[in-house]
Amino acid sequence: MCGRYASTKDPALLAAEFDAVDGTGDEAPGADYNIAPTKHVMAVVERKPEDEDVERSVRVMRWGLVPHWAKDLSGAAKMINARAETVLSKPAYKQSVTKRRCIIPAAGWYEWQAAEGRKQPYFMTLGDDTSLAMAGIWSVWWKDDVPTVTCAVLTTESTGALTEIHNRMPLLLPQDRWSAWLDPASLDPSGLLAPDESLVKALELRPVSTAVGSVKNNDPSLLERVDLS
Repeated sequence: MCGRYASTKDPALLAAEFDAVDGTGDEAPGADYNIAPTKHVMAVVERKPEDEDVERSVRVMRWGLVPHWAKDLSGAAKMINARAETVLSKPAYKQSVTKRRCIIPAAGWYEWQAAEGRKQPYFMTLGDDTSLAMAGIWSVWWKDDVPTVTCAVLTTESTGALTEIHNRMPLLLPQDRWSAWLDPASLDPSGLLAPDESLVKALELRPVSTAVGSVKNNDPSLLERVDLS
């Protein structure tokens, strides 16, 4: 699963990186080194307003998908991830994955490896200031005519060295898959649900401080490598 990640760039930088416009207005969250479920995050979407061209933009969403038919927001924390293997068949996700896909940018994500009676956190990153593009889906939940836009990260089975840390990982999209994933006219993303091996091999698996285990801790030191010797 992907239960914590970091996003350190402002929306203008993300918009430039993903060839998008900044649509966050005054809602953009600041740099967050310890994003936890139900926090507000930034995501990249493509939409086609009526009689207008398709526009790619950076938007703010709440992490933890809530289907439009849900009674309330209480289940959001349990729906931060959607399994790529079943996302096309699960009622809670099927409509979103066919019609409302997004990219959730990240500096990297955290995972915990069980070792010698304790859990050691790792930060998975490209390590060169390039954002990871995590495949996501989104939905809109309404109450009293007020929309809440929510999202989930797609996950898949880990591959390569990642298998030694955890059996699941986010579905990472290389740049040549961004347009196909975001295309609002495409209703069949089944050919995009497998991990890109070259991108996974490029990851740095960085051991970091156990301080990341508390959501109260949130500063750049959480991303720093620690010595395990």
